[in-house]
Amino acid sequence: MGFTTKQVHAGVTPDPVTGAILTPIYQSTTFVQESVDQYLSKGFSYSRSGNPTVRALEQKIAVLENGKGCTCYSTGMAAEQVVFQATLSAGDHAVISDVAYGGTYRIATKVYARFGVQFTFVDTANPDAVRKALRPNTKLIFTETPANPTLKLTDIAAISQIAKERGIPHAVDNTFLTPYFQRPLELGANISVHSTTKYFDGHNATTGGAIICDSEELDQKMRFHQNATGVIMSPFVAWLTLQGTKTLSLRLERQTANAQAIAEFLEKHPKVAQVRYPGLPSFPQHALAKEQASGFGAMLWFEVE
Repeated sequence: MGFTTKQVHAGVTPDPVTGAILTPIYQSTTFVQESVDQYLSKGFSYSRSGNPTVRALEQKIAVLENGKGCTCYSTGMAAEQVVFQATLSAGDHAVISDVAYGGTYRIATKVYARFGVQFTFVDTANPDAVRKALRPNTKLIFTETPANPTLKLTDIAAISQIAKERGIPHAVDNTFLTPYFQRPLELGANISVHSTTKYFDGHNATTGGAIICDSEELDQKMRFHQNATGVIMSPFVAWLTLQGTKTLSLRLERQTANAQAIAEFLEKHPKVAQVRYPGLPSFPQHALAKEQASGFGAMLWFEVE
């Protein structure tokens, strides 16, 4: 199946009781167990630990990212903090992109730093800078590409190779491009993180997050913390996101075309000092944008005189 078919059908199976083709909203806290010996024989016991509607979305996103597993969360930041929890302990060090979402900087410096985790914010567009920033206690490289808000790019394959050499995971915030345009795991990254609030939802109706891993071992670590910290996505939000995901490619194509047209218009405008959009040949990393992604996304920025 191609991507556009997978975004509709992946993870979805007819309801075994009614035959309904649309995944139901399993708005239930608990699930009956046949016996102690058959505990979890149907896969679910308590919706904090797992829910059928949420699982359908997790399976769909895992297929779209070409990952081994996916876990979904109440927000994008809930997903990100699970990445930190699953990979970092007191005394560990992480390298993070110097241009990153404000929430990433906040949770690193104001929350995890209080518990003895060390962070270095590095120009991850420069692989040599990343390599030099590594310490003996570095346990994670976390990049965001394109980065919010300047759209600076990171060469995912190059940084993934550095992480592989050190035997540590490379996590990529893939929110701005989604797996329709960019699939970090196929470029060597170990973890792809999303705020599903943005493009998977697409209708300004939900907040949510997702983590996709390249191994079952990493996925199980994320799932443990998803359960332990109680940050799983709700069934209703998962159901809404399942519906939004069906039109992900259509929306992104139109939004990207609009962004390209706006960027080209602004670049010629006499009152605009500069405009940055990965789809413009004038974008400093235009070649990398074309190399590691199949589209340029819907975000741009500009300055007026």
